[in-house]
Amino acid sequence: MVKSPSVYFVTLGCPKNEVDSDRMTAAVVASTYRIAESPGEADVVVLNTCSFIQDAVEESIATTFELAEDWKSHGSDRKLIVAGCMPSRYGDELVESMPEVDAFVPVADEGSLLATLERLTSHSPGPLPADTLRTAGRPSAYLQVSDGCFRSCAYCTIPSIRGPFRSMHLDDIAEEAELLASGGAKEIVLIGQDISAYGRDLDDDVTLSDVIATVASVEEVEWIRLMYVQPDGITEKLLNAMAAEPKVCHYLDMPLQHASEAVLRRMNRSGDTESFLHLIARIRALMPDMALRTSVIAGYPGETRRDVRELHDFIRRAEFNYVGVFAYSPESGTVAAELDGLPTKRTRLSRAQAVRDIADEVGVAKAAEQFEREIDVLIEDVDEDGTPVGRWRGQAPEVDGVVLLDSGTVGTIVRTRIVDVLGYDLEGEVL
Repeated sequence: MVKSPSVYFVTLGCPKNEVDSDRMTAAVVASTYRIAESPGEADVVVLNTCSFIQDAVEESIATTFELAEDWKSHGSDRKLIVAGCMPSRYGDELVESMPEVDAFVPVADEGSLLATLERLTSHSPGPLPADTLRTAGRPSAYLQVSDGCFRSCAYCTIPSIRGPFRSMHLDDIAEEAELLASGGAKEIVLIGQDISAYGRDLDDDVTLSDVIATVASVEEVEWIRLMYVQPDGITEKLLNAMAAEPKVCHYLDMPLQHASEAVLRRMNRSGDTESFLHLIARIRALMPDMALRTSVIAGYPGETRRDVRELHDFIRRAEFNYVGVFAYSPESGTVAAELDGLPTKRTRLSRAQAVRDIADEVGVAKAAEQFEREIDVLIEDVDEDGTPVGRWRGQAPEVDGVVLLDSGTVGTIVRTRIVDVLGYDLEGEVL
């Protein structure tokens, strides 16, 4: 009996790409195709790419050529599909520049992956279920409540890659949350380009607060985490909903990008140092244990030394738990790429490192505040030494450090006393 073709997924980029890959994987699982355990066992590799900034584009290109040279060349019938943001951003340009690739599937067409597989392999995927498709099966899972963006930040490529802002309907969110929880997810992480804008495109008068209530109604869900919440969308209604719902982690990821009003206006963004500090004070007044993450861009066109000093001062005063720092990258097709006053690459990298150093000084001190405290930890994995690894409510997946435990079972939430602090990572004894 001839085996059906097998497919292996490689995912680059952000959690939104992880959700896209998970949905494509679930579609393959539901079909007559098989999931390969490694590239060497696969007939088809699907590379889900990122192209948000130039570094991500370069990584996507390098990975594509690596797969074409090291994987595809070792099998005459092997097929390589490049999916996601890079095909969305560059379109037909890639067909000529990457003849090694058998098919390109942009973000908007990822639902047609099975049709692409059938065309390349001449194997029918068979009938498919009409239900929401996710693979689930993990203690923490991302739930994408919206896609695309309505904003026009001068440096950003997201609207051209993922299109206009679109909210997921509450019924679909409830269905997906239940599916993820039934597969073992204790934590649901709400993501999107800007989840605070949820509902602006829907006829119903719904907001992110309604999403929180919908997901919280799923009994098996124990933690709800909010990521990518723009500062102008953090309303009193949202903060009150977060404070009132015990399942919501007191954690907010709000990308501010800078603190200087002059730089923010050139970015086509609102806000300034004082308004941001006032917002942070409001948040912590209502939820004193709130963990805050932000992201900032250093070396933006026209950024002066005064702007740099203001950003440094702001990072110290705001006392974020975590800060993602990026050196500005000129991206073709954006307004910012045409602005005057671009610092040299060396200056941009140097300024980013200076902000990173300040942020780490503050963030590591914030992490040290957990020493000898008792906190709940969700165990997600076991490392190569057999040590259970998890996170507390103040740590988001993949970006904020972990808690190393002396015992415990994957998929459980355990009460833990913190006995040591290692930078952003914590060590704990299960009580």
